[in-house]
Amino acid sequence: MAQTQTSRGRAQDRARVAAVQDHEVHYEAEKTGRSKDQVKAAVKSVGNSREAVEKKLGSK
Repeated sequence: MAQTQTSRGRAQDRARVAAVQDHEVHYEAEKTGRSKDQVKAAVKSVGNSREAVEKKLGSK
């Protein structure tokens, strides 16, 4: 029997920034106009909530 896929996991995943995954750090760096190191520092400072990270970084 096949499992039914839900969107629950996707929404939760989008709400977080995984600082150990290069593609996610790169995406946030491009989106905010900051460096990868600045994104990683923001995640370390405020946690992995995408909203909090984007608020901390602002946009250039």
